[in-house]
Amino acid sequence: MPEPSPHTARQRLWWLVGAAAATVVLWQVPGGNYVLYPFTILATWFHEMAHGLAALMLGGSFTKLMVYSDGSGAACYWGPLALGNLGQALVAGAGPMGPPIAGAILIMSSRSEKATRVSLWLLGGLLLTSTALWVRSLFGAVAIPLMGLAVMAVPLRGSAGIQACAVQFLGVQACVGMFLRLDYLFTPSAGPLGISDTAQIQQVLFLPFWFWGACITALSLAIPVMSLRIAYRGDIP
Repeated sequence: MPEPSPHTARQRLWWLVGAAAATVVLWQVPGGNYVLYPFTILATWFHEMAHGLAALMLGGSFTKLMVYSDGSGAACYWGPLALGNLGQALVAGAGPMGPPIAGAILIMSSRSEKATRVSLWLLGGLLLTSTALWVRSLFGAVAIPLMGLAVMAVPLRGSAGIQACAVQFLGVQACVGMFLRLDYLFTPSAGPLGISDTAQIQQVLFLPFWFWGACITALSLAIPVMSLRIAYRGDIP
């Protein structure tokens, strides 16, 4: 992929910042949530997959993933985890950190045409694979593979420029998506699903849930900023 000129790189960066700002505005206006609905579902999938994969990495069993039409979801796992209480806290914290970390990876992959293409194929493939292995809700079993096919269609049919724009846009949406439910990090309750992720961390570690909510929020702001700096390093004077 040819190196973009400073002017083109600056335009792309401002386009991404504008997309993030427009997303936040759309959440506040009537009907805006319908426009962003696919990205809300994608953010939920990132969140729940992060819980499940963290449990797997720490020795647990990831049994099922539920994604519902209202944008909520749940990841179920069982078995003892490595690192004891710290392991439980890491699994709980992995959920809200999943979307910004995944978004940062997608944004940084845009520096290379090959990495962009591979990232899109991997994301689409993981959406399909997760459906076969873990998704057990009817809505999720339909919506998640459709999203996977849509993502895989970009490297299959799109030009290098379209692929770069798509991977950056998906990355920004994943990062911003966490802030759709920002209040969730500062409440001990998750409604009918039980207690919130930060309340789970509070149960096994020191300090109250709002402290962990503030830490996760700060990291979720810093990670996309860092990823954009890496993605555009050397391209903008």
